[in-house]
Amino acid sequence: MNQIKETHSTCPYCGVGCGVIISSQAGQITGVRGDPQHPANFGRLCTKGSTLHLTAAAPVTLHSRLLHPMRRAARGQAPVRASWDEALGTAADTFAQVIRDHGPDAVGFYISGQLLTEDYYVFNKLAKGLIGTNNVDTNSRLCMSSAVAGYKLTLGADAPPACYEDVNHADCLFIVGSNTAWAHPILFRRIEEAKARRPQMKVIFCDPRRTDTAEIADLYLPVQPGTDVMLFHGLLHIMLWEGWTHPAYIEAHTSGFEALKARVRECTPDLVSRTCGITKEDLYTAAKWFATSPATLSLYCQGLNQSSSGTAKNAALINLHLATGQIGRPGAGPFSLTGQPNAMGGREVGGLANLLSAHRDLANAQHRAEVAALWGVDEVPAKLGKSAVEMFQAAADGEIKALWIACTNPAQSMPDQATVRRALERAEFVVVQEAFATTATCDYAHLLLPASSWGEKDGTVTNSERRISRVRPAVPAPGEARHDWEIVVEFARRLEALLPPRMAPSPQPSPASGRGSKTLFPYPTPESIWLEHRESTRGRDLDITGLSYALLEQSPQQWPMRPGDTQGKARLYEDGVFPTPDGKARFADVAYTPLAEPRESRYPFSLITGRLRDQWHGMSRTGTLGRLFGHVPEP
Repeated sequence: MNQIKETHSTCPYCGVGCGVIISSQAGQITGVRGDPQHPANFGRLCTKGSTLHLTAAAPVTLHSRLLHPMRRAARGQAPVRASWDEALGTAADTFAQVIRDHGPDAVGFYISGQLLTEDYYVFNKLAKGLIGTNNVDTNSRLCMSSAVAGYKLTLGADAPPACYEDVNHADCLFIVGSNTAWAHPILFRRIEEAKARRPQMKVIFCDPRRTDTAEIADLYLPVQPGTDVMLFHGLLHIMLWEGWTHPAYIEAHTSGFEALKARVRECTPDLVSRTCGITKEDLYTAAKWFATSPATLSLYCQGLNQSSSGTAKNAALINLHLATGQIGRPGAGPFSLTGQPNAMGGREVGGLANLLSAHRDLANAQHRAEVAALWGVDEVPAKLGKSAVEMFQAAADGEIKALWIACTNPAQSMPDQATVRRALERAEFVVVQEAFATTATCDYAHLLLPASSWGEKDGTVTNSERRISRVRPAVPAPGEARHDWEIVVEFARRLEALLPPRMAPSPQPSPASGRGSKTLFPYPTPESIWLEHRESTRGRDLDITGLSYALLEQSPQQWPMRPGDTQGKARLYEDGVFPTPDGKARFADVAYTPLAEPRESRYPFSLITGRLRDQWHGMSRTGTLGRLFGHVPEP
């Protein structure tokens, strides 16, 4: 009789990063429960996480999973089964031909915050190191790039300074642009418990809609869509007027405050009240609670990020924390909640068109040289790559000829669907690397490559609080599905043989990766990829050179974790020193920009993004379960 096996892993849904224990028997996943030892959730799971095993059951897998490589001779034809050798050979030949005929920037890679860090790393190296294009971007561009830019603009690095435990220490909780109750349910349970234990904790909730999260609020600010920057500037205006800022902290640890003071001078309570659609009394109360509470923690998500002024919104909120010294202490700090399970890991390896490994900037020549030396290539190209939206526009215009899409469904989830579908139709070659055969993007693929999914994958992810957790396989992948990193590595090795070499003349072998061999991709395991990623972080703000897979087997850890550290760092900037040239945080003098369309009778509605509590993204996984449609009939 087959024994039940238990495997510790991580949930593949939101950025909370809950630990799970997977039960399996005879090669089939049979159950899932929360891991009581995991510090992100201590055993709790939301409705999505608690039904994970049902989405991996054999009937669902057989009907929805992509099980074999498939190819189309031409669009409109039904795909036919192909061998892996044929599929990867065709992919390598076609990409090589496009690169020879049109240059490296004629190809693009659109990847996903649901990939593991190891998957992300090899995609990034494939594009920027082997092919020589920075056209690699991710669906995280649509949700988290504003948070990245906001942190870098003000604090100097893309590093959320707080942790989940801070919810228990906060005296004021400022939740803005996040329906935490639905989008991050297990973190919201912590908030509810903290409020029950300490009823005196003030909760301010700011959102155009009165969502479930508003039910816990002591103060609800129903701002008009798009007015967040005006709100934050108005709060700072009151704080300055009332003497609620922290001059000593501003003087010792920041720069640029005078320009911001001049900016917010005009943001009077009268103007802010009219613009935002809230009362002056509520504005004053919010300013007082935020500034004068012993510890204030902000939680924010897509309401700030998914916006034409997303970076300004993020930076203007962080300004409030710097002006009041509400940062670097238990319960205090600006805490961006990550949307996807590993959007953070993608940011760590530089998986965006303007970034490089370990929070390096593509525009920085020294950073490019460091990564080129690590990889053993002659150079990393200086030209910025196409971001997600730009990439599909370029394909629609005929500039990008070949697209590789992995673990995401742009034919459903990207904005401006007309352009996206035109891009997928016009591109000469579209590869879709996917676990599910049912996504809309699969219909446009010349080549379909079956990938492993949750319960089958092996590697790491990083959650919203910078905590790295192991993802472990409980069962083998079905059919001929392969791990994402394996697909990329095998494709890259084939492509290497067809392209002029980009390796430096005398690469110095790296003990982490074995570099100096004949391939840029000498990876037999996900751990071997992770070791090279780890080496790239040495001396950086996210230094994890004191961490190993062996330590992660014992417990998830937050970064940074440098050599000699016994555990990762829960909070950043406790010493008031920031990763900027002068060690000081920078106030961002950002302007309020009204919405493009005036709110007149011609435009009676304002449309904003929302969430379904029990569904995830495009629902390729959660949509296979009827029970997860029972909460609400529509968004």
